[in-house]
Amino acid sequence: MTEITTKGKLILGLQHVLAMFGATVLVPFLTGMNPSIALLTAGVGTLLFHTCTKGIVPVFLGSSFAFIGAISLVLRESGVGAVKGGVIAAGVVYIVMSRLVKIYGVEKIKSFFPPVVVGPTIVVIGLRLSPTALSMAGYSNGHFDGKSLIVSGIVVLSMIGISILGKSFFKLVPILISVILGYIVSIFLGMVDFTPIKEAGWIGLSSDALYSLVTVPEFSLTSILAIAPIALVVFIEHIGDITTNGAVVGKDFFANPGISRTLLGDGLATVVAGFLGGPANTTYGENTGVLAVTKVYDPSILRIAACYAIGLAFIGKFGVILQTIPAPVMGGISVILFGMIASVGMRTLIEAQLDFSHSRNLIISSLILVFGIGIDNIVVWRTVSLSGLAIAALIGVILNKIFPENI
Repeated sequence: MTEITTKGKLILGLQHVLAMFGATVLVPFLTGMNPSIALLTAGVGTLLFHTCTKGIVPVFLGSSFAFIGAISLVLRESGVGAVKGGVIAAGVVYIVMSRLVKIYGVEKIKSFFPPVVVGPTIVVIGLRLSPTALSMAGYSNGHFDGKSLIVSGIVVLSMIGISILGKSFFKLVPILISVILGYIVSIFLGMVDFTPIKEAGWIGLSSDALYSLVTVPEFSLTSILAIAPIALVVFIEHIGDITTNGAVVGKDFFANPGISRTLLGDGLATVVAGFLGGPANTTYGENTGVLAVTKVYDPSILRIAACYAIGLAFIGKFGVILQTIPAPVMGGISVILFGMIASVGMRTLIEAQLDFSHSRNLIISSLILVFGIGIDNIVVWRTVSLSGLAIAALIGVILNKIFPENI
């Protein structure tokens, strides 16, 4: 493999920023929180995660979509301080769970997640994101928008071409090159508005961001009960994300550094996010997709991306430039990245050499796929909801334990 220079790592880190940016700032946009604070807490949280995991897990932490409904409700009814208290409590739940995993051991945890459960779950993670990718690429109500299709198509084709035909360092940065090409085409098609860039300041946080930072957390029972229990649901998704990351990298992160450490990293990152006024953090499949495309697994590149995110929180114009990237550009990128994640799940099944002539394997994988893809969210109590992915993973875990091995 080509040795990566420091300059190369800086560019690769920018790719990871581009991959995570849209989703990380989308959560605060949907909930009413501040996007600059979300970038700040994503960067700080990622560095904390790497510290907790001995710097060997190439993961980026960003805003978690699982908490959108609860955060929106609490913010609307009780304000930023109550949201802060709830997010901090969610981080504490993560930390408690990491301790329980430490007590009962990795092997017992792994026994709940064999390939017949893990493989289809990873496939679900990728395929559940596919409608979002196509929507960003311009698909709606059975039709593609003409301009969007041109831009997203150029992005997809350039990624494919560079990945297959590119040499040396260019083969490592297909995402960055494709984004630049897509952005240039978007400019010519009149899809980029430069007004926000002209109006933005170079350095500093907005008044809204400063207000979020200085507001004192309020630990009300209502906000804690609304937000914190969602961490119990996201635990299943965390296992899936770490498993996916390990499958892409080719390492067993259950064994080293251990799920207890990755959970601790998520927990501390979420606690800090709560104190600063950001949304709860989670490991990002988008960045795992970047790892799959580039085949560069150096964790230091993710830490560089984290520093970029922190910088973006304070550099107004640069952050606005990224925000002006049209959705079809990121849609084209997402089509490839999310598909890569689903393909990793299929590879997991193939490498495990599972025999699908056995009804046991067919039933478990079939139910995971149907429930995981078919269900959006089910409200189980007030603002607490179970995602299709969490339901599918729980079904897989339970059936794996109760079904006899010989059916």
